Amino acid sequence: MHISSREQALALDATDPLAAFKGRFRLPPGITYLVGHSLGPVSESAIARLNAHAQGAWAVDIVGAWNNAGWIDLPHQLGARIAALIGVKPDSVIVCDSVSVNLFKLAAAALPLSKGPKVIRLEADEFPTDKYIAERLADLIGVPCEVVAPEAGVDALSKGGVFIRSAVNYRTSELANIEKVEEAARASGALVIWDLSHATGLIDLDLAAKGGQLAVGCTYKYLNGGPGAPAFLYATKALCEQMATPLPGWLGHRTPFDFDPRYQPAEGITRFLAGTPPILALAALEGALDLFEEVDLSVCHRKAMALGDLCLSYADELGLSTLSPPAGQRRGGHISLQHEKGYEIVQALAERGRKADFRAPETIRLGFSPLFLSYADVWDTMEDLAAILNQRLWDRPHFAKRGKVT
Repeated sequence: MHISSREQALALDATDPLAAFKGRFRLPPGITYLVGHSLGPVSESAIARLNAHAQGAWAVDIVGAWNNAGWIDLPHQLGARIAALIGVKPDSVIVCDSVSVNLFKLAAAALPLSKGPKVIRLEADEFPTDKYIAERLADLIGVPCEVVAPEAGVDALSKGGVFIRSAVNYRTSELANIEKVEEAARASGALVIWDLSHATGLIDLDLAAKGGQLAVGCTYKYLNGGPGAPAFLYATKALCEQMATPLPGWLGHRTPFDFDPRYQPAEGITRFLAGTPPILALAALEGALDLFEEVDLSVCHRKAMALGDLCLSYADELGLSTLSPPAGQRRGGHISLQHEKGYEIVQALAERGRKADFRAPETIRLGFSPLFLSYADVWDTMEDLAAILNQRLWDRPHFAKRGKVT
């Protein structure tokens, strides 16, 4: 679908089945928010649930709320709701810790179960933190960590071991062929750990049907769970019962409140719990997930693709190159454009109320969260980008000043 005018964009907005969701987010006036793939905005339902837990259960029941308000069960309850979004069984997902910690836990637990040489592999363009975790874990347990060329991971799977791969590449937005990767893994006995951070809440993953057995992911991007919201961990029951977590925390114990001096793993996914759940963070996530009870993720993905195609078509007219798959090809929900003054351009866009991402060394990353972005929003953003480029409006000293977070 080629959109060549603002009138066309408005016409699409008029028939958009997701249009009503925008009013359920608390977005600042005059802001077009194109960084929902880094941190989603707050929803009214997230604020309501957070207030209910803080001002109700915590203020009234205090410690009794662990039972009376069901706090102790939130990691499982929210895990089941996320399981529905990624296409796996409800008792195979737990919400806990961060993506990095969960990746460490899964990789350490999966490696003894993999066939062939014990080795951890990633592709060179994988998210840097995933690489850091893999390398340090490999050092700790004395196994190799191999970084292979982009797109060489499937061939490397023939050698066994554990392979870590993002379902959507954080920089390019390339969407992995999960079925092809898992088919290669089954042939060799390798195990794949999927990082679903840039996919969950946007793409109808249908992970179990595609053969996925292990995954981690964050909840603060497309799920809009809040800054630093807890991550999730997925493992099939068959694998889970064979796994030993490297971080045997007390809530992953079979009977945590017996305070047994000997660790005995809980059944199933519960064994991957470690410390006390962060209840207020889980409360915000609980409210954020309420919206997804009403969302068809296939519709979400189609809209994100259409918004991205609009961006790519306009960017091509501006002479901007991209790292992302071209219009019409399957990808995630963001587009990465290239310009040597990318940072300054992102700041100039922000001054006009268009919030985008910058990724070093020169990437302008635009995220298209379909629940609160319209076609007209994206058209107007590209119009502003054209003005900034054509008039060199990015060339101002204050746009070059960098903060700690870029």
